[in-house]
Amino acid sequence: MERKLTRFAAARMASAFGSGRGAQLGPLRLVDTAPPSIPSQDWFAVAPLLSGICGSDLASVDGRSSLYFEDIVSFPFILGHEIVGTMVDDGIAADGSALTKGQRVVIQPVLGCVARGLEPCDACRSGEVGRCGCLSHGHLKPGLQTGFCHDTGGGWSDGHLVAHASQIFAVPDSLGDDDAVTVEPMACAIHAALRAQAGADDTVAIIGAGTLGLGVTAAFGFLADTGRAQRPARLLVAARYPVQRQMAAKLGAQVVDPGHLDRAVRSATSSLVVGRPSGRGGLLSGGADVTIDCVGSAESIAEALRITRPGGRVVLVGMPAKVTVDLAPLWHREIELVGAYAYGSEDVAAGSEVTFDLAIEMAGSLHTGRLVSAAYSLDRFEEALAHAGSAGPRGAIKIVFDVRPKRAVTQRED
Repeated sequence: MERKLTRFAAARMASAFGSGRGAQLGPLRLVDTAPPSIPSQDWFAVAPLLSGICGSDLASVDGRSSLYFEDIVSFPFILGHEIVGTMVDDGIAADGSALTKGQRVVIQPVLGCVARGLEPCDACRSGEVGRCGCLSHGHLKPGLQTGFCHDTGGGWSDGHLVAHASQIFAVPDSLGDDDAVTVEPMACAIHAALRAQAGADDTVAIIGAGTLGLGVTAAFGFLADTGRAQRPARLLVAARYPVQRQMAAKLGAQVVDPGHLDRAVRSATSSLVVGRPSGRGGLLSGGADVTIDCVGSAESIAEALRITRPGGRVVLVGMPAKVTVDLAPLWHREIELVGAYAYGSEDVAAGSEVTFDLAIEMAGSLHTGRLVSAAYSLDRFEEALAHAGSAGPRGAIKIVFDVRPKRAVTQRED
């Protein structure tokens, strides 16, 4: 990904015809380049096997990322932060255990203080690496994560990337590659579910049923079944496409058509309608205790504020760009609006646990690799990104790049 403003503009225009279409005209190129060098002795080379395509990747490719990120990325960078790979040489994992050459690992991509060779900030010291603010300091060029930093490389590569020991987690032999490549988004989902702070009597509404929405749905069940958190009394998921609806139902949610989510929340909470602003459904007198927005658009945020009860909570999981939203409901109803960005450590019933450890356990327990719908070789990146951008309508959920040797492009079926 190169910093070429004219190509970003062209990508934005192309993406008007469909998410992911920006790859055809934008600043993303398939090139042969030297692999990144190892910054210090605590860094190790990792050869990708599978690497996922997520919404933030599509936003970058389509020229729709927020200008907020301008100072915390460094061009040119190799995309790909949802990664399962193998150790190129022996190394060390985040828990201090030894790793051997060829061993499979997943990467926790946030580049916190320790990775940057800095004394840990307060957030990093407490295990909240996702809240690290030192994203342009230390011995690395700016980059909030692997896959957005020039110095680290990324997962969309058939060479190798480099990762600090604090970022590397061993993959159990029982976990398949498809399951392993979902660990990073499942870590995001677990963090979001715990940010919801939902109680056993609560009604939770989830807007969006892509990888993140389904992951959050799965996380509520996993956390409850393992005794780490309470299960909400009602979990309503707005799912538009058949594949999303089927998966959400399998994961134990009450599936709702997106156009009827406000009606379902109203019924579940015995709320009344207060007017019908803009013809899009009225403000509810009560509403969901928690609404989790896995889309991040102006429309989804506005809907979340309409259907959340006074004193409730909206968790923003989907990455927003520049949006215009009327925040009067936030003020008037004293709703909490909280972000759920990444991971680090989580407060659960038994104490504190590392999010990635939880995600590895969840991926194995629930076989989240079934969310992987198709895999592409790197030379078909335009097709892969167009598929990812229209995953729902095409009956897919998660699209990945497959750079394993001598592996054909595959279409998964459940």
